[in-house]
Amino acid sequence: MRSSRRLALLLPLALTALLAFSVAGAPTALAFPPDVPGKAQVQSELNGLTVRTEGSMNGYSREKFPHWKTVSGTCSTREQVLKRDGDNVKVGSDCYPTSGSWYSYFDGVTRTSPSKISIDHIVPLAEAWRSGASSWSTAKREAFANDLDGPQLIAVTTEINSTKGDRDPASWKPPRTSAHCGYAKFWIHTKHRWQLTLQTAEKSALQTMLNRCSY
Repeated sequence: MRSSRRLALLLPLALTALLAFSVAGAPTALAFPPDVPGKAQVQSELNGLTVRTEGSMNGYSREKFPHWKTVSGTCSTREQVLKRDGDNVKVGSDCYPTSGSWYSYFDGVTRTSPSKISIDHIVPLAEAWRSGASSWSTAKREAFANDLDGPQLIAVTTEINSTKGDRDPASWKPPRTSAHCGYAKFWIHTKHRWQLTLQTAEKSALQTMLNRCSY
């Protein structure tokens, strides 16, 4: 009787711990982008984003978003994400991975070669430009392109990264429907953190995906 009572007390605690360390559809054993809020907070952030007609691409170039800067020792932002998002990753003196595996959240594919993994900007640089970053300083655009503090960078297969391009959720979603909740959270929270705008169709698509979240 005492053991049954103890088990009944421990099960809710175990469930709470599991939820705290996972995102819907994400494998809990692997590293994941940081700072992913719960559904209620993200819904509030989505409601607070400014809806505005998308800006033009006039003047845009990727060079205006300096990225993959050195962030620690010999490690660039890209290499930091490869270490963070991979499993059993080992690196050489130049910080480039010599072994490991990477699970691509968007398409559910696992790769063991870092050359076949891309670091995706959840909110693409061109999308950010059209959503308000065109008026930022170069320093702010560099901080955005190398943002390790929020869910703006994630390791995915090169193929899925190319397929996504600079499209927003109104025209592209991860092929894994179980990734839609997490993807919506990443996108919304990033736009909230960086005070970027969104379009009506984009907001509608995000709301549909966010509705898939259970927490």
